[in-house]
Amino acid sequence: DVSLKIEGMHCASCVGRVEKALKALPGVTDAVVNLNLEEARVTYLPQMVELREMGNAIRSVGYSVVEQDSDIPPDQQELRRKKAYSRLKFKFIFSASLALPVMILSMADMFPFLQNVSRELRWFILFILTTPVMFFAGSGFFTAAWKAVRHFSADMNTLIAVGTGSAYIYSLLNTFIPILFPASLQHVYYDTAAVIITLILFGRLLEARAKGHTSDAIKRLIGLQPKTARVIRKGAESDISVEEVRPGDRILVRPGERIPVDGIVKEGYSSVDESMITGESMPVEKKAGDKVIGATVNKTGSFTFIASRVGRDTMLAQIVRLVNEAQGSKAPIQRLADIIAGYFVPVVIVIAIITFFIWLVFGPPPQLTYALITFITVLIIACPCALGLATPTSIMVGTGKGAELGILIKDAAALETAHRITAILLDKTGTISQGEPQVTDIFPFNGYSKEQLIQLAASVEKLSEHPLAEAVVRAAGEKNLSLLESTDFLAVPGKGIHAMVDGKKISIGNETLFRENGNGQNHTDRLQNELTGSGKTPLYVLSEDQLAGIIAVADPIKPDSPGAIANLKKMGIQVFMITGDNAGTAAAIAREAGVEKFYAEVLPDQKSDYVKKLQEDGHIVAMVGDGINDAPALAQADVGIAMGTGTDIAMEAGDITLVKGSLTDVIVALQLSRATMRNIKQNLFGSFFYNSLGIPIAAGVLYPFLGILLNPMIAAAAMAASSVTVVTNALRLRTFRKPSEG
Repeated sequence: DVSLKIEGMHCASCVGRVEKALKALPGVTDAVVNLNLEEARVTYLPQMVELREMGNAIRSVGYSVVEQDSDIPPDQQELRRKKAYSRLKFKFIFSASLALPVMILSMADMFPFLQNVSRELRWFILFILTTPVMFFAGSGFFTAAWKAVRHFSADMNTLIAVGTGSAYIYSLLNTFIPILFPASLQHVYYDTAAVIITLILFGRLLEARAKGHTSDAIKRLIGLQPKTARVIRKGAESDISVEEVRPGDRILVRPGERIPVDGIVKEGYSSVDESMITGESMPVEKKAGDKVIGATVNKTGSFTFIASRVGRDTMLAQIVRLVNEAQGSKAPIQRLADIIAGYFVPVVIVIAIITFFIWLVFGPPPQLTYALITFITVLIIACPCALGLATPTSIMVGTGKGAELGILIKDAAALETAHRITAILLDKTGTISQGEPQVTDIFPFNGYSKEQLIQLAASVEKLSEHPLAEAVVRAAGEKNLSLLESTDFLAVPGKGIHAMVDGKKISIGNETLFRENGNGQNHTDRLQNELTGSGKTPLYVLSEDQLAGIIAVADPIKPDSPGAIANLKKMGIQVFMITGDNAGTAAAIAREAGVEKFYAEVLPDQKSDYVKKLQEDGHIVAMVGDGINDAPALAQADVGIAMGTGTDIAMEAGDITLVKGSLTDVIVALQLSRATMRNIKQNLFGSFFYNSLGIPIAAGVLYPFLGILLNPMIAAAAMAASSVTVVTNALRLRTFRKPSEG
């Protein structure tokens, strides 16, 4: 993929023309142009097409390629946006300062001090004042329109150029060759041309300002990145630019500082505020071996860590890239708007021409004046600016808001599809459950206390690599128990382990090991049934073949999982659980989480088959998972939702990533999708309604009945207002809040 920064696009027609030019190149497999970002994201085969050819194709349809680099530094992008905004602002101020005296001179009857100025002199002054407005302030409209005509197409600039150009040329002829017209048709419309260009520039200025707000989320994220890092190399500390940090560097972080890059704590202990990534307000304790994330804030102690991911590979950089890609992608509903806009401009021009001739033939005197006014008004009011902005602006704000809430939306299609989800398939481990085994219950026997039992078990399990062993050792650490020396370690596959501790033979394992080695097992049967029925795994601890106790280990469900699942059901979504666990454990977890339907003992390569089955049953399916084995199912689903606490591969395969790894955020993602789609539909309806209502009024349908004829200047103001209304409505999404978890 490559991103091409483009200048000169102003509406959906421009977007369509650039996309068509790029897709016509051999080797270009896809091209998506985003009007708000002024960017084309092109997927291509390097061996078949070069960047130079893409640039030429864009220039051939009348636009400029500013950059041909997908990794333009954000500060440079911001600087270029500011420069463009400043140029636009200057043109508007210049245009307005001339348009105001043009309006005053055009209304000489209202100002006594102008009544002694001859008509010829006034018209000549109007010509002098209006010409710079037309050909300096409004030059962009005419240049773009000419380029469009050369390529046998029309866009919004065509409408503006034809409308204002007609008014200007008619006025010019009346000023210098009035003999061409009868006395009744000797009028000038310099004020129409000057004021329309000024109002459209004002509308674009407001649009540009509003567009800047849509990427505030990205700006805030980028601003979190520290500029320097204190690196320890060859025993010496030095402050270097964060761009110079390399994987493997040892970095010192002191209290109050932001962590410069991602890494693993080497020495020290502290608590870190990770709210910018996870949304959790409570600081997270960090000790040797724990991961730290770049741009998060170190709160209390000092520590050193080893850099693992730097530059473009840090989590912050990945978040920024994901949000940028999502904002640059195109929702299916936008493609419909683009198609309509592509036909819209030529149709409008035809309507304007028909309107002109109807007024010229059937209109009241002076016919040419009325014909010209209605012709210009139809062209101006029909500009599809609002239509072009309706979808991409909402998508930009929606994805930016998602990033703020810890929901990374990879593309706009996912954001659109999410609101139509009818079934959701939840992986158990790491999604409903916490993803790592924990000791849940301790049952000591034969005189042992709970602490003694855990200490004894952990002293043996520390030599094992089994996941359940890690849970036992971790439980001992949480109780601050010192581990005893163990020797003669022996693992028995499928059963358990043996070792010597303080001269005693200690055995730890499953029921089979207990049956073969333990004495007096009958009284444990009921306890074992209770534990397995609850989805827990019993570990039998034997000392000299006597039962010392039973330790129950399970992967507990996340505290918020039952509430999230209940809320999904309230939203009318069918919830399914899928797991590789046995049916008994799956049933226990499903019961605890509140899931009625589940699939157990599913092999990793079968998960995507279950997604297909639900799709064949007519469901729009979301798959939520966190592991490598979930990746095929995430890719197969209509919307793949990956837990940010899971593997990179799962996140790559998913369409949406939940940074915190909480099921509650699935609901937030679906609600955000619904809010964004509602916003897009409001924008599209407003745009279509505005044009559908505005064009007939501009053409003069109300004149025979009410004597109302729309002034071209009012049409220009209305057109600018419609664009600003669309952008302002989209910005309302910034007020989106997480739904209450009731």
